[in-house]
Amino acid sequence: MAKINNFEDILAWQKARELNKEIYKISNNELFNRDFGLKDQIRRASVSVSSNIAEGFERNGSKEFKQFLYIAKGSAGEVRAQLYIALDLGYIKNEEFELINSLVTETSKMISGLINYLINSELKGAKFSK
Repeated sequence: MAKINNFEDILAWQKARELNKEIYKISNNELFNRDFGLKDQIRRASVSVSSNIAEGFERNGSKEFKQFLYIAKGSAGEVRAQLYIALDLGYIKNEEFELINSLVTETSKMISGLINYLINSELKGAKFSK
């Protein structure tokens, strides 16, 4: 794996950024926009995915990074669950659901890959070096 110098270099963060954009776009439609609770919650969960990837990376330790990646992965699951609610309530079309569900699933898989890499890596980060 190539050395990552900034969280912006992390492919999972880049994918999560795309997810944020799509979530904000769909939650601005007229029906979704009226449901303040769901709109706020799905936006917060989406932002949590990218934010936790970034925050974990900035901690400079693989143990903490993994912890934040697990939180990001959990938030991705939360987004997926809320997408189903939005679909069931007719706030989004099936095509929108499929697109975003695919995006969040891909993001989650990328986060899992990064977690597995860190689990199997001997890299511990600046805080854990001798």
